[in-house]
Amino acid sequence: MKKFIVPILLISLMLTSCSSLDVVQKDAARAIGEVLTELPAIQTEGGWRLTSPDGLAVLNFDQGGVQLVAVSAPFAAAGLDTEKLDNADENGIYFAQDFLMLGRGVSGDAGGDFAKMLAAGRDALNYHTALDHYGVKLGDGNMFEWAKDMNVSGYDNSVQDKDIVFVLNPEPLIAAGVDPEKVEGWVYAQVEVEENGKTAQVWKFLKPFDLVK
Repeated sequence: MKKFIVPILLISLMLTSCSSLDVVQKDAARAIGEVLTELPAIQTEGGWRLTSPDGLAVLNFDQGGVQLVAVSAPFAAAGLDTEKLDNADENGIYFAQDFLMLGRGVSGDAGGDFAKMLAAGRDALNYHTALDHYGVKLGDGNMFEWAKDMNVSGYDNSVQDKDIVFVLNPEPLIAAGVDPEKVEGWVYAQVEVEENGKTAQVWKFLKPFDLVK
């Protein structure tokens, strides 16, 4: 049986002080709240489901974890053999982080539950200075990003400067047979990534959307 969720035990004492880390966390929560106003999440039995406007990517989350699901079909049409990936089947390719701190659950408020998830998984929260994007890291270069301010994103017309971006590391997919130039619905591009203040140019599969025109 394939295992889709990689648990990460984060045991920490996180004080809600006025530190710079808390400022980033709180503002990331504010920004995702604005995203969820434009693109509402649907409450499921175990959490929340945020579906991309084209239906080809899904972000599932609750207070203690987050999962990105990319629909398999576009990658299979480009050569993907799902049997070569431990995190894929005929329906989806799964990327997840489980932040075991205060437990799982939902409150009925998608933005509030996303904020609690960010607090539990603070080490997974990233800020890309050049783009003014927040992101939650899903391991191995996979990520979900959202704009700090949707009203100013998208003006440089770059593929990465959008309100939300689903980001996949192409290397395991290419190794499993994918021709990156033939994946419909995803952009294969070399982009700038930033982590811990350092930037680099890397290849990614991107699914970007402007929610506010």
